[in-house]
Order: sequence, then structure tokens, then C-alpha cells
Amino acid sequence: MSRFMRVVGLLGCVALAGCGEEWGVDQHGQPVTAAQLEGQWLVINYWAEWCGPCRTEIPELNAMAASPDGPVMLGVNFDGLQGEELAQASQALGIEFRVLAEDPAERLQLPRSAVLPVTFLVDGEGKVRQQLVGEQTAEGLEAQLAQLGREGSGQSTD
Repeated sequence: MSRFMRVVGLLGCVALAGCGEEWGVDQHGQPVTAAQLEGQWLVINYWAEWCGPCRTEIPELNAMAASPDGPVMLGVNFDGLQGEELAQASQALGIEFRVLAEDPAERLQLPRSAVLPVTFLVDGEGKVRQQLVGEQTAEGLEAQLAQLGREGSGQSTD
């Protein structure tokens, strides 16, 4: 019975954590695998074509995503665009980081925001550590990540 309970507990943990579940595809139709994201800090940014501040912050997010020691940057289209529409909107806004076709809100228990842009900082264990409403800068995001204890954020914590 004791071994049975351990196995049931382990299976429950795996089911709750979503370990091994794939994240769908990105704006280019490329698979986004759990292995690619597992253990990584994630910056998840919700955007829309009609959102002026979203357009303004994208170059900042692109710069952060291009940094070799930066977190994994993921975009999510607020309007739920899919396929070619998602690819075209991402390209039109100049988004250079991955945009998820499938909204990770349920997986990560992200609250639906009534305003855009909204950015979530998620730690390597999949826990949402911060919800940031409004336009973000790379410097501001790096400072937030450093404050939350993310190593390699490029910011000192003295």
C-alpha cells in the first residue's frame, strides 16, 4: 500500500505540473516543447496589434530575448490569432521572439488581464512570480528578475 501511495502521489504531481506536456507551436508552426522550457525563467508577454504600448515595448523585448543570458521570452496574442494570421501579425509588429499559438494561461494559472500589455514573470518551477501591467523596458524587466532572485539577469543585487 505504501508503494502504491507513492506512485499515485508521483503521478498526481506530474499531472498537476504538466511535466512533459508540449506547449503547442509558435508563430512559425515550430513545436515548442516542454524540454525547451523546463527549468527556465519565462517572460510571457501578452500583446495585440491594436495596442499602442505593445508596439512600443516590442523592441525592448526583442533586445532582451536576444541577450545570451536573458530569460526565455514568449509572446501570446491577446486576440487568439492562429496560423498565418498569427505569423503575419507577429511579423508586422517586428516580434523576433517566439509567440505561442496556444495561450498558456490555463497551464500556468495566469489571470486574464483587462488591459494590455501585460507581462508575467514565471520562475523555473513554473510559478508565476510577478504580473506587470503596462509597457515594459528590458532594464525594468531585468531589475524585476534580479529582485526575484533570477541568476544571470545581468543586474547586481547589492
